[in-house]
Amino acid sequence: MTLENYSGIGIHMMENEWKTRKTRIDKQLNELGWEVIPYNEKIVINNLKYHAVEEFPTENGPADYALFVKGKLLGIIEAKKVSVNPQNVLEQAKRYSKGCKNTIGEWNSFKVPFLYASNGTQIWFADVREENYYSRELLNFHTPDALEEMFNGNIQKAKQWLIKNPIDFERLRPYQKEAISAVEKALIDNKRKMMIAMATGTGKTFTTVCLIYRLLKSGYARRVLFLVDRRALAAQAAQAFSAFNTPSGNKFNQEYEVFSQRFKKEDFEEGEKFDIGVIPNEYLTKPNASHTFVYVSTIQRMAINLFGRENSFYQSESDPEIEDDADRMQIPIHAFDIIIADECHRGYTSKDTNVWRNVLNHFDAIKIGLTATPAAHTVAYFGSPIYKYTVEQAVLDGYLVDYQAIKIKSDVRIKGVFLREGEKVVVKDPETGKELIDTLEDEREFNSEDIEKKITAPDSNRKILEEIKKYAFEHEKRTGRFPKTLIFAVNDLPNISHADQLVRLTREVFSRGDDFVQKITGSPSVDRPLEKIRRFRNRPNPAIVVTVDMLSTGVDIPALEFIVFLRPVKSRILWTQMLGRGTRKCPEINKEYFTIFDCFDGTLIEYFKNATDFSIEIQETGDETVTTVTIEQIIENIWNNIEREYNTKRLIKRLRRIENTMSAKARADFSKYIPDGDIAKFADNLQESLKNNFTATMNILRNKNFQDLLVNYDRAKKTFYIAYETIDNVVSEYVFKYNEKELKPADYLAAFSEFVKQNKSKIEALSILFSNPRKWNTKALNEIREILKKNSFDEERLRKAYELSSHKSMVDIISMIKNADNQNNPLLTAEERVNLAIDSLIKEYTFTSEQLEWLNYIREHLIVNLAIEKDNFDMVPVLERHGGLAKARKIFGNDLDKIIEEINYKLVA
Repeated sequence: MTLENYSGIGIHMMENEWKTRKTRIDKQLNELGWEVIPYNEKIVINNLKYHAVEEFPTENGPADYALFVKGKLLGIIEAKKVSVNPQNVLEQAKRYSKGCKNTIGEWNSFKVPFLYASNGTQIWFADVREENYYSRELLNFHTPDALEEMFNGNIQKAKQWLIKNPIDFERLRPYQKEAISAVEKALIDNKRKMMIAMATGTGKTFTTVCLIYRLLKSGYARRVLFLVDRRALAAQAAQAFSAFNTPSGNKFNQEYEVFSQRFKKEDFEEGEKFDIGVIPNEYLTKPNASHTFVYVSTIQRMAINLFGRENSFYQSESDPEIEDDADRMQIPIHAFDIIIADECHRGYTSKDTNVWRNVLNHFDAIKIGLTATPAAHTVAYFGSPIYKYTVEQAVLDGYLVDYQAIKIKSDVRIKGVFLREGEKVVVKDPETGKELIDTLEDEREFNSEDIEKKITAPDSNRKILEEIKKYAFEHEKRTGRFPKTLIFAVNDLPNISHADQLVRLTREVFSRGDDFVQKITGSPSVDRPLEKIRRFRNRPNPAIVVTVDMLSTGVDIPALEFIVFLRPVKSRILWTQMLGRGTRKCPEINKEYFTIFDCFDGTLIEYFKNATDFSIEIQETGDETVTTVTIEQIIENIWNNIEREYNTKRLIKRLRRIENTMSAKARADFSKYIPDGDIAKFADNLQESLKNNFTATMNILRNKNFQDLLVNYDRAKKTFYIAYETIDNVVSEYVFKYNEKELKPADYLAAFSEFVKQNKSKIEALSILFSNPRKWNTKALNEIREILKKNSFDEERLRKAYELSSHKSMVDIISMIKNADNQNNPLLTAEERVNLAIDSLIKEYTFTSEQLEWLNYIREHLIVNLAIEKDNFDMVPVLERHGGLAKARKIFGNDLDKIIEEINYKLVA
């Protein structure tokens, strides 16, 4: 039932059952292809093709409607008047099913398998063929073809196939297999809604393709809808199906049809081939049991197909995601057997959430939600996740990388801006962009939340970027590559765009040209944003991208290494999505971690430190004024005495919002209806006015011109200040993540010291280092590195902490561990340690010039590896190209094994 109809419910409550059947249920059945006829004793059952027979007799009384398809009695409908909730009325339909003759089979004493109960506005349905069946609500009745297809299906056989055939796909990771297994178990248990929560970057799409293949192969499903919320993601998903290798050695679309919506060239990677066909309309409007296929679509397009453009998600002409070729179609509820909604947490306004739910509710299908960040509305719809794979676990398992953090402290970002009397500022008109220099005649104070919304201090933005530049250039010097950087701005509004200011300042600060820094937002000022995203992912330039939220989710850029939060965030979901841009591994650059810059002195990190990616939260909305219930509907609810007190309070809140944003012209316009156009006074007195003079007050409120003015009143002009004279104080420092805490370098090293002391005799590799150095080898070194990494002591982060604390850079891992145990142990670089070991060896033994030359080759290898094995001689380039193990044996003779052992010993002794 729509909100528009809600206010008229009282009229329908008076409707009797006969009228409900004639004006509602009969009409619904006729529209679906059923012919409604009265029962008479001369009816020939075998001649009933697509018929709904009224008052069909059973041993337990007459059924309101008996549904016949090609001579088979497949369904029974129990009808009630609108005022009766039909959910429990199914019990009556069950009684009639048991009272029918056994003509097509018997299931737990039921002789008719498909049962309905309806009051004309709600429909409840049960397929009673399984022992543990569950009733469910439908948006509409099934068509005759749908009933026939359901009856001929063999779900039990499909379930047995899933049980007997192990999940076995090439490249499928253990947790992905667990996710598929969890879904299949839920299906076997007859669950119809479920959610999988997997961290960003852990392969939800690949997991889904494997799952869908098994569901099609088993016969559990024939028609699958894969919903995403961006066209580029639809293109990626369609490509994933196309590229998938089945266990039979075929491509997915060689075994099953795969369709998509129509794409644009910019939806694909440059040079990417695409061989997925566009779905024929009749596959949607006339589902056929002989068709087995997957359809990849955006939820925006499906909403337009179902409800028309006016009842779908709002899309502006400049929206890069606009579905301008989509039309409304008559799609029956059984068009799909399974719907998988990717990133199912989406729905940023209550209106969007309702559209999202309406799309899913339209279909009588099993619904599976996929998300990295469950929101309250998705949990309410799908239930709690049946399987979770968190970022923390993925990092521990080595499938994702963790972050290191840098706190940037800016007085402006924390304290706001204070303008003194006599200070010069630029006053900017947000509508025209016109600027005027003004001298303040009184003090003005702006808090931190006003920054970039009501006022900007360019010096603050510049100094923050200068801080980031230091870390970026240090990274470039150390690794030989500039870190791909994503900066989140507060907004991209015309004439006062924070994003535009950051682009301009970043180009000036980094001095590497326009192509080096680009803006990618949904603004119409951005040309071909999807193409820019691809360039950011695949090419050296742009190296820095400024965005607001377009790249916060659903975009894969594995090489991303810096994420800058210049936008305050209060939503855990949004925070996790933004962090998720950096968690992906990138073997091409040997990415071990990524770096986040908290430009609010670490307050964002502190705020979210106890929030996991799978804690449930009500999702942040972009605009609190975007609501589902219109002001007209609220007024009608008051008029019809529907929750009058609650709706009056809602209306007062709306009126106060208007009062805070209206112009003088609006006040004059409102004066035609209320004294002096004083909305504030009208709101203050509204409850009393309704109590003492209900009719007159409602006449004002229900006046269509007044209601139009409440929505389209003239808004007061906003003023935006540019505080060029405000000088910011900006400093930064590394913080190190350990046990969900963010520690300063000294505290991080103290935690490391405690870890080493507690475990040096418990962990075998550490005990070799401290107690049995003669056994030191590459295996022990690798084990130490792995153990430290799993315990939040990544080698690079430890090295950075030592550099910041002791002012010595490039400290080797052996020094760090030994110094953690005893601060008297020196901090050496790998080169210093290797030189000491080789020089000590040379002093103790006599070597030929050729052997000394080989020791120098070994020295080169050790500086990188800090241990050596015989196998290295034929694998390490510097040793292999000089003859490898055979040459080394010839040079050192029988002493080679002893020399290797002695070198390893001296490295750690």
